[in-house]
Parts: sequence; C-alpha cells; structure tokens
Amino acid sequence: MLVVMFVLLVSSTLNDTATFDEIAHIGAGFTYLQLKDSRLNPEHPPLMKDIAAIGLLFLNLNYEHPQPFWNAPDVNERQWVNGNYLLYGSGNNPDQILIWSRLPIMILAIIFGWLLYLWVQSLYGSRVSILVLTFYAFSPTFLAHSRYVTTDLAAAFGFFIGIATFLRFLEKPSIKRTGIAGLALGIALLLKFSLFLLIPIYGALIILWTILKARETDDNLRQKLIYFLKLLWSYITKIILIAVIALAVIWLVYLWHVWNYPQTEQIRDARSVLGSFGIRPLAELDFKLIENGLTRPFGQYLLGLLMNIQRAAGGNTAYFLGEVSAGGWILYFPTAYLLKESLALHILTLLALFIALANVLKAKNKSIGSALDWFSNNFVLTASLVFIAFYWLYSMRSPLNIGVRHVLPTFPFIYLLVSREVARWIYRPSFEEPVGFLNWLHALYEKFIEPIPRLIFLSLVILWMSLSAFITFPYYLSYYNELVGIDNGYKYINDSNYDWGQDLKRLREEMDRRNIEHIYLNYFGGGSLKYYLGERVTNWWSAKGAPPSGSYFAVSATMLAGAQGKAVGDIKIKPEDSYSWLKGQDPIARGGKSILIFRIP
Repeated sequence: MLVVMFVLLVSSTLNDTATFDEIAHIGAGFTYLQLKDSRLNPEHPPLMKDIAAIGLLFLNLNYEHPQPFWNAPDVNERQWVNGNYLLYGSGNNPDQILIWSRLPIMILAIIFGWLLYLWVQSLYGSRVSILVLTFYAFSPTFLAHSRYVTTDLAAAFGFFIGIATFLRFLEKPSIKRTGIAGLALGIALLLKFSLFLLIPIYGALIILWTILKARETDDNLRQKLIYFLKLLWSYITKIILIAVIALAVIWLVYLWHVWNYPQTEQIRDARSVLGSFGIRPLAELDFKLIENGLTRPFGQYLLGLLMNIQRAAGGNTAYFLGEVSAGGWILYFPTAYLLKESLALHILTLLALFIALANVLKAKNKSIGSALDWFSNNFVLTASLVFIAFYWLYSMRSPLNIGVRHVLPTFPFIYLLVSREVARWIYRPSFEEPVGFLNWLHALYEKFIEPIPRLIFLSLVILWMSLSAFITFPYYLSYYNELVGIDNGYKYINDSNYDWGQDLKRLREEMDRRNIEHIYLNYFGGGSLKYYLGERVTNWWSAKGAPPSGSYFAVSATMLAGAQGKAVGDIKIKPEDSYSWLKGQDPIARGGKSILIFRIP
C-alpha cells in the first residue's frame, strides 16, 4: 500500500504548479541551507523547509546574493519576492525545483505510514494496523497534502511521534524512553508551531495516567492521594529531562539558522514584526533573548511562535458555504472533514460508533468506576480521544479557517479508533480457549465462517475507498466526496481545500487542446503567468469589467467564490469586485479542476 501511495504521490504532482504557500517555503528553505540565515518565513519553524531544500543543493541553481529585498522593511514580503526570484527570476527550471523540493515530503509521508503501521501493530496486532494503513494510504487529504512543500504533513507527523513516544514513556519511564520522548518532542516543535499544543496535551495525559494508576491500588483514599502525588512527582522529574532535551534540539537547529544572521538585523526584524503584538512582556522577552549571544536561537524560535499566535488571533478571510468572513465559523472544520474525507471512511466511522455504543449498552456495569477501568485498560485509545477532542475544540474556536489540512494531525488517531472497533466486529470469538470437540467446532465456525458476510462488507467498502483514490487522480487537492462531487466542491469551501494554484499548467494544456491563443486570467497561486503562458495571457480582474466579446476568461475558483460570496462581519465586497458580469454563465471548460474557463458573449 505504501508503494502504491508513493507512486500516486509522485505521478500526481508532476503536472502541479506551485501552490500559494510553496513559494515562501521553498525559497526560505534554500536560503537556510545556503546562507545559514532564517530571516525569511520565520513564522514557520525551519526543519521541514530544510528537509525539502536538501535536494536543491545539488542542482547548481542560479541565485545571486544579496538581493535588494534581503533587508526590505516589509519582513513578510521578503519571503514571497525571494521565492519568486529563485523559481522564476534567476533562469532556473521551476518544475525541476518543485519536484526535487516535494520529493522529501513524499518520502516522509511513506516513513510516516510505515511508523504508524508498526506502532499500531505493536499495540493491537496486524488486523488493526492494516486497516489504519489502508485509511492513511488512500486518504484523499493525506494524498493531497503529502505532495507539497508545506508544514501540514509535518504537523501530523510531529503530533504522531510526540504522542506515541510520550505514551511509551508513561508506560515505562526508563532513561531510554525518556530520551526518545525528548528527542521526538524537540523534532516535533521544529516542524510547526501548532505542535506547541503538545505541552498542555502532555499535562492532561500525565495527570489522567497517574490518577488511573493511583486508583488501581488497594489503599484507602488518603494513601491513594499520597501514591498519586509521589507517582506524579517521579514523572515530573523525568519530564523536566524531556523538556531539556527538546530545548537542546531546538537550540542546536536554530543556532545554524542564525549563524550568519547579524544580531543587529535580527533584533531590527523582530522589533518590526512584533511592534503591534498585544502581549508586550512576551515581545520584550523575545528582544532580550535575541540581544544575548547565547540565547539568540531561542529568540528566533520565540519570534516565530509569537507571529503564529498573532496570525491565529487575527484570522484569515475565507469562504464557507456562500459566506466570506475573517471571523471563522464553528462548523467549518466538521463540515470540511465531512465533505473532504472519503464517504467510505465515514460509513465505517458510523459503524464503529454504533458498535461502541452497543457495547456500552450491553455492559452489565455502567458505573463511573467501570468507565475509569476502561480508560485505564485502554489508555492509548483514551489518549487518542483526549487529543482528538482537545485539538478539534481548539481548531473550531480558531478564526483561522483556511483548510481541512489544519486538523490533519488528528486523522491517524481517528483511523486507529475506527479500525480497532471494526476489527473487533469482524472477529468476535466467544471461546478464548475452547474445551471439548463441540467447542472447537464452534470456535472454527466463529473464526472462519461467521465473519464472511462482515468481511465481504468491509472488503467492498475498502475497495470503494481505494478505487476512489485512483478515480480522483491527479486532483487530490480538489477532492470532495460523493455528497458534493469534485466539480462542485469550490461552491462549498475553497482555498487549500480546492484551489491553491496547482492547475496553471493544466490551464495551458486546456488552451492548447481548444486552440485558445489568448486568455484573460485572474489567478490564485504560486505559478508564474509569464513563465507558463508568456504572451498568451493578460492579467485580469472583476473591476476591470468584462473582457472583449468573444474572448476567453479564466478565473481561479478561490477568487470567484470569494468575490461572489456574502460578506459577513467587517468584510466588505465592492459591487465592482463581485464578477457581476459572470453571473448566470457556466464555465465552458476547466484548467484541471480549479481554474474555470468562460467564453465572453
């Protein structure tokens, strides 16, 4: 399955142009490794960008340094100018840069799947791990975001290694497992700043773990409390070591990234970025860390973390079910998950929930004590539930609604919960150790005959899921399940759920197929109109009015939906920006799935 997944990833990305965020990430990663200077794109940790840029070091790319933008006052704008310069302004082959930058991300996706399989197998056996790997390898969301130089797959990987190693540490807090947990935490925190949520998650899990362990003792309440406190303290001392190891990893990695970043320029950039940051003590702490030669790496890390907090609080203008807002929607992520993940998976999820509820109703003892017993005996599943609930509640309250990719870290743990229930439903033996000939015959029936209808059902659902992955090829980013359909997805939720700029080359192919010599275009993404279309394109937008009669006009789905949506809150959409001259018209064709082509009457 992982080989098939890798083939799908590589072959589906060959014709994708740069997505919007890749321009910043690829250019920044290249400068990190070449120049040991992380002034570009500091709002994301460097590790994933470093990994993506490794192959670029062997391509002998043209890149003259310094460029005028290197010390430009607008710290945010530098990353975009740099990325466009590297891909399109230096005489390099952007398609070659894209594939060599994306290849390490795809390899990481395969390593991720392999580790996920091994971890689940060690806990629940091959039946459950095979199901988990099936859901992972054929997930349209993982297939979509395992092909681009962004931090989304990295975030999912970071949460997985962070939680998996921490659970092993709780089970047996040896020096070896403590060290591995510390190393995993350090790596996770270097992949995306949202991984900082591991810290409160660790806190919740260790308190729950020690409460459950204290409850298992035969002592009275006072002795249980004393045992709880002693056990908690023994873990806290080791958690301090985990934190020290993680901080050491962060310091070492960021030391490279500020090595050639002049201290005066680093503090100047930090003051510029955090000039309006609301929590001034944190901003001042960051300045002090940067001003100290030993703590400069931590200062650069904290700068990115504070930028991330500032961005999340400010939200992002997004389109959702006909509305345009910067305030977010409480149902954004549940709706995106419902429409963007396979309907086959949702059917199995409902089956798993039904089985779990039936088991609860059939239980003879429905007390709080029996629930706590289940939590204790199934702590990995409990931890998965805690993480999913915490992360989804956090995400649903956030105004930053720009893609289902932001809840991707919870998917492997959802797959685990569903797979465990479904696997137990397939095989339900009533005899652990059959005694007597009749019991043996009944056990053979339960093992080989009785599961056949359930196996057929499961096989058909998995076949549906896997065939969907092949049928959707290569449009994984634009995938919407059968409830909506891929062609209609942009009408529901847009941006990185459907259109991130990946189809610019496919627009060129459609123009060639239809003999369209020239087109007017409003494009959203990281591709270069000049590089891919040359003189065949004119940049156009709504306020310029309709292009000449008989001409062709193309528009990215993100731009069209956002312009024609209903403005909510402080968002204002001017009438001239609403593409009123396109209303009532249907596209005659598409570039890929995400660029709509119209013929102007």
